[in-house]
Amino acid sequence: MPKIKGSIITAATWVLVLLFFFPIGWMVFTSLKSEGDAASIPPKFLVDLNFDQYAIVFDRGMGSYLLNSLSASLGSTLIVLLLAIPCAYGLSIRPIKKVQDVLFFFISTRFLPAAASILPVFFILKSLGALDNITALSLLYTAINLPIAVWMMRSFFNEVPMEIVEAAQIDGANLRTELTKVVLPILMPGIAAVALICFIFAWNEYFLATLLTTFTARTTPPFLASFVDGRGQFLAVLSAASTVAVLPVVIAGWVAQKQLVRGLAMGAVK
Repeated sequence: MPKIKGSIITAATWVLVLLFFFPIGWMVFTSLKSEGDAASIPPKFLVDLNFDQYAIVFDRGMGSYLLNSLSASLGSTLIVLLLAIPCAYGLSIRPIKKVQDVLFFFISTRFLPAAASILPVFFILKSLGALDNITALSLLYTAINLPIAVWMMRSFFNEVPMEIVEAAQIDGANLRTELTKVVLPILMPGIAAVALICFIFAWNEYFLATLLTTFTARTTPPFLASFVDGRGQFLAVLSAASTVAVLPVVIAGWVAQKQLVRGLAMGAVK
């Protein structure tokens, strides 16, 4: 009986995995079709596959949009980590008074919808001459992701045994040494998890990138929307562009998968 139950669970897991990856596989398959075959109803399976749609995507300048997304996402993620790590350290291992009020303030900044703040942000950037600017976009992504990063990093810092910190202090370690040489090496999985999540959020951000950029700093998500216009939806070329757009996130997740799993598991069991 336990063996049969295990087999059923395994089969159900594979079914869920296939259902989860089917849209991605279909997207990749569609990107290899011609536009006529991609739009056919019912769908055609026995068709000639080619990479013509990928050539069209890069002929339309997708490389520059990918570079903008990479610059904004990596830049904002780096700034978020530089700010969130010492902030979370001060809120956990070296707590301050009314720490819960501070944490609530951080997370309350996420309560306001982006649409409610877009007008003042737009006019501020316009007065500064920072519209369609990749640096300004990176700073906005930093502001968006910083509260989440602080909350996550604080939960990871809470898992560090205080005995280790106290032993470092007894040995004469100052605050900088205590943080960089003792605590951070323990939390590398957590830092990797926070970095990847912030990178994904910044990479996928559409609203601000659409309204605050035009061409110079425009990122990949608004570029994908350009394939849907009044003439219809170009499914094959849109699938090709979407496949290219998800590759950096998939590669980053695959490279950091061990650290990501360990990081997300930190704090799950006290």
